Amino acid sequence: MRKLQQGFTLIELVVVITILGILAAFAIPRFTALDKQARITAITSLGGSLRSASALAHAEYLAVGTNPSTILMDGQSVTLANGYPDVAGLPLTMQDLTGFTPTATTTAITYSKDGATDPANCAVTYTVSGAVGQPATVSAPVTSGC
Repeated sequence: MRKLQQGFTLIELVVVITILGILAAFAIPRFTALDKQARITAITSLGGSLRSASALAHAEYLAVGTNPSTILMDGQSVTLANGYPDVAGLPLTMQDLTGFTPTATTTAITYSKDGATDPANCAVTYTVSGAVGQPATVSAPVTSGC
């Protein structure tokens, strides 16, 4: 009596591996595009958060009155310039800056997204208020290098 053997032939395995390779060739570029889109979204969201933090600090500045040079936010002493957070005070107004690298000058701080192909072109910049009555500004996010 002859036994039937069950299993896959070598040709069947090669065909399946070839098909999986072709599918992977189409799927991988789509996943890298999602990674870039996630970095663009993160840097755009950070820009909105910087605007909100600056406005919240300015509102606290106005509520305190008497032209304070610092305000208290979440137990942190935030230093101000013309009623808006300065370069040293701005990071204290934010809850979490993980995933971003700051580069500061005396009048501005730029946050670049970690993991970007060109971090200098995947960034947003906060510029300190230059005069009383002039708000601090947040640049439009640069996303060409994300």
